[in-house]
Amino acid sequence: MNVKVVMAQKILRANEQVARENRERLARLTTVNLISSPGAGKTTLLEKTIITLRDEFRIGVVEGDIYTTRDAERIAGRGAAVVQINTGGLCHLDANMVGRALDQLDLDRLDLLFIENVGNLVCPAEFDLGEDYKTALLSVTEGGDKPTKYPLVFKESHTVVINKSDLLPYTDFDMNKVQAEIRTINPEIQIFVTSATTGEGVEAWCLWLREIVRRKREGHAAG
Repeated sequence: MNVKVVMAQKILRANEQVARENRERLARLTTVNLISSPGAGKTTLLEKTIITLRDEFRIGVVEGDIYTTRDAERIAGRGAAVVQINTGGLCHLDANMVGRALDQLDLDRLDLLFIENVGNLVCPAEFDLGEDYKTALLSVTEGGDKPTKYPLVFKESHTVVINKSDLLPYTDFDMNKVQAEIRTINPEIQIFVTSATTGEGVEAWCLWLREIVRRKREGHAAG
């Protein structure tokens, strides 16, 4: 019996080519890929972020979900341009999916693009989508073992958002220990502690977003 095996490296190499094409299309924009487990608060954080920044930047969102459009509907209600990707069971977005979604956006009319990945801390970390930055998001209600259990996403990310800080008194989450473990994996990473529900820490996160948009604009103008 002949069995054809497609090696994972071949899949990733093909993805890298499309990611490069996406990156060229997004050369003028600042693009952030948000990665987390299900229920960590990505969509609520995005809502708060859009409300904070929508008078300063033209914001778009590529919304990844396995089946539903509920998150995209929430984001659209905040005034951002939204394209929904339904993966039909796949646990991550890839560059080809994102490239097709970009066809549905007027990129010339955007300053800042978020890609809300499918809820998963494993597969999304391996796929370059053409973004400028990866941001890992975890919540205090998930427990403090995520960095050591899923180190790749923290190694590959530029920033980490530790969300649901308002629930910290009701958990055994050790904030100092978790931050130390994250920095052991990635010493250069920036960490933001937020509550997307109460708004705590969101302004610091938005200050970072303002800064990376400014740097991208200056770099594009210089080029």
